Amino acid sequence: MKKIQIQGTNKTYTIGKIVCVGKNYLEHAKELGDAVSEKPVIFMKPASSIIFSGEKIIYPEFTKSLHYETELVLLVGKTGKNISKSNALDYIDGYTVGLDMTLRDIQSGLKKNGHPWEISKCFDTSTVLAHFIPKGKITNANNLSIKLWVNEELRQNDNTSNMIYNVESIVEYLSGYFTLEKGDIIFTGTPAGVGEVKKGDKLKAEIEGLSTLVTEIS
Repeated sequence: MKKIQIQGTNKTYTIGKIVCVGKNYLEHAKELGDAVSEKPVIFMKPASSIIFSGEKIIYPEFTKSLHYETELVLLVGKTGKNISKSNALDYIDGYTVGLDMTLRDIQSGLKKNGHPWEISKCFDTSTVLAHFIPKGKITNANNLSIKLWVNEELRQNDNTSNMIYNVESIVEYLSGYFTLEKGDIIFTGTPAGVGEVKKGDKLKAEIEGLSTLVTEIS
């Protein structure tokens, strides 16, 4: 079982479920040619898919189109169910920047046939995390610059204020359907600018005032 710590604290968390929000930036939905859903689009990933900043992403042999998606990531600090937006931040202990790597060719085929996305999202090394920082060090997680570079070329450049569903709304929505538990991780969606990478590419993801993530495609 994988464990994480919040930087500068002695708190240790066993990673539970990874819950992800899809198409949470309008421009990203547009670039995929998808309509904006009336409710958050939710999928999940296994803890076995996680690696950390400095480790390498393995390019799977069963795909021809590996894409990056940079996201604000939340760490759940205590168990909650039916959490209100007004209390949502009480259940978050930390934030970081993460990558949700996606096999776009496989995902497109699955979506076309009305099948779940898991094969395109859950492969080993598909979830990359930087170190988490304490919640108290961030004034407003809904107004942070989010960027990604591939081989030092800026590819994604947006702000979390452009999320369709903000942090509090996401926590409220998710907890209405299932219990959130200490150690759960929530990916909040990626902005526009997603794209393909190949073996040897070096990626750097950063969220203002949070943390920086570096990795390489192997």
